[in-house]
Amino acid sequence: MIWLAWRQHRKQLLFTLLGFAALAALMIPIGLSMRHTFTEFGLPDCVRQLADADVARTTRDSCDAAFRRFSTRYGSLNLVAVLLLVLPMLVGLFWGAPLVAREVEHGTHRFAWTQGVGRTHWALVKFGLVGVATVALAVCYGLGMSWWVSPLTQAAHEGRMGVIVFDLQGIVPIGYTLFAVALGIFAGTVWRKMLPAMGVTLVGFVGVRAAAAILARPHFQPARTLTFPIEGTEGPRISRGDWILASGVRDADGKMVLADSQIVCPPGTKGPDGRACGAELGLGPGAYNWQLYQPADRFWLFQSIETGIFVALAVVLLHLAIRMIRRIA
Repeated sequence: MIWLAWRQHRKQLLFTLLGFAALAALMIPIGLSMRHTFTEFGLPDCVRQLADADVARTTRDSCDAAFRRFSTRYGSLNLVAVLLLVLPMLVGLFWGAPLVAREVEHGTHRFAWTQGVGRTHWALVKFGLVGVATVALAVCYGLGMSWWVSPLTQAAHEGRMGVIVFDLQGIVPIGYTLFAVALGIFAGTVWRKMLPAMGVTLVGFVGVRAAAAILARPHFQPARTLTFPIEGTEGPRISRGDWILASGVRDADGKMVLADSQIVCPPGTKGPDGRACGAELGLGPGAYNWQLYQPADRFWLFQSIETGIFVALAVVLLHLAIRMIRRIA
């Protein structure tokens, strides 16, 4: 049975590997170019210096300027990163969805399941083979993307916790890919035709991924709060790479006055009408800036939580798929 499954899927695996090789041939030169520019601008030193909370203001300003230069040169690659997010979904569409749906649609399941190999045995071998290939591809993908996006994440204020780059690197691609394949397999056992199964996989994958990133991920751990007065010589001492969920200016009673903004005035600064800084916005004594954020050092914890969620969903879907296979006539 294992040999038969290998013969059935070896061309599919070959084309997938060729696609990954073509992607690597395109991305590796870009990654090397980014790393060369990153070093040329002196940004590795900036990363080390900015990790110190007592770094001088002039050093902070010069490093921020260098990071902006790098982001300006390579900022368009964020669009490429968005396109790379669909790769786990494509594996689900072309590996998972046809696995059962194609057999049933063509009627070959009646032959495959009556030749001394039971349905459960057939499903376990097929799912296991595809699962091993999926994990291997996802590990290579996650390692490669971690290497490729590293300069971009170090140059960005949100670092590795950014919404797009978080999904590209680390171990979460393993969870995403397993979930996409399992969703495709399950959809094939329910709709039993390739096109509907692929459509359900597409919609379901996008919906669950969006819900996890937007609704669940910000609440994996209680967010931290940072406050600092509107009168001071500089802004907050928030670490580079922290994920800022919300920010604004609040009055002394805690009421939000100005969302998604901050006010920092040197001591003694007056407003345009001669009043105290922020008075034109209705701010009085005791007003302060407020930020809600997830610390950068929670990256691997969040990766583990999200990967666990998607692996658990994949296991549930595969279990349901095996149950459904037993009912297919």
